[in-house]
Amino acid sequence: MREKATLLSCNCIISGATNKLHLLSLVSSFINCCPFASSLLSNNNNNKSKRLLSLSPLQLQLQSMATQTFSSKPFLPSLHFSKRPPASISAFSRRLSVLASATTATWTPAPLSVVSPATSDSSIFHVVTDLSSSPSLSSSYSSPGQYLQVRVSGSDSKPAFMAIASPPTLEGKFEFLIKRVPGSTAELICWLKEGDLVELGPVMGKGFPIERIEEPQGADSVFIFATGTGISAIRSLIESDFSTNKKADVRLYYGARNLQIMAYQDRFQAWESSGVTVIPVLSQPDNSWIGETGYVQNAFLRTKPALNPSSTGVVLCGQKEMAEEITSSFLADGVPKDKILTNF
Repeated sequence: MREKATLLSCNCIISGATNKLHLLSLVSSFINCCPFASSLLSNNNNNKSKRLLSLSPLQLQLQSMATQTFSSKPFLPSLHFSKRPPASISAFSRRLSVLASATTATWTPAPLSVVSPATSDSSIFHVVTDLSSSPSLSSSYSSPGQYLQVRVSGSDSKPAFMAIASPPTLEGKFEFLIKRVPGSTAELICWLKEGDLVELGPVMGKGFPIERIEEPQGADSVFIFATGTGISAIRSLIESDFSTNKKADVRLYYGARNLQIMAYQDRFQAWESSGVTVIPVLSQPDNSWIGETGYVQNAFLRTKPALNPSSTGVVLCGQKEMAEEITSSFLADGVPKDKILTNF
């Protein structure tokens, strides 16, 4: 199965190459991303893989390049080839999918209609792209938690992956929550002004599989966890058709260092009105703060209510350690794994 996925991904890479030099670059990136591919592509006697997918002349050239690369010196000296063990099948598939999409992405120009600070310290920005001239891209966004690539028009900076913060029901524009990281594409976008152009790739991912915790399977209690700009994908969920008002208990634990870098505070009241109990958690608050402190996972564990595992749903977006600890806690309580949702 994995051999077939690898060879099929090679097809995607080959079809995305514009010339031989481009092909060499794509192959190198692919092998560096997936060490397993090197052994498969360089094995001229791998009859099993050849039965799975017949090799075209160009694929045979690809196979030859892989053999040369791993039997002598790399043909691109600046590249370092990792010795990491192969990733799990699911992670392996996601990485191949992202790589293939990146090589064949169609870019849509979109003017910015809003670029403004989303936090009081201006470390996070609220950015809105006008899609009134791109209805097909707007309508392709169908599930909260989906994301896409964004790049600055006329810049040679790498595209940045960004979750769409606005709900799918909001037509004609995409909204983003962007952290201004020095030297990054995100910082370049935050320095732009209204009317400046960015380019958007196609909408990617399946989003949050909300159907697992909606009727008829149901989840009377839903616990949502977000840290940092992970709140952007959670906003898209809360402000979509997610039926919060039909559930007995929906809680959002939202973590940040302090209130100065906590986005969407102006939306908390509306979220509460829709049936979501918002619980801000600050890891480095000032002396005036009387709410929850520490890390999100610790705040939840301190106040965790009694659970009915069969009717509990969980939604996660943010820091890896938070997601892992929260997941472990709910699994230990008997909550089914398929009711613990992420957007990747």
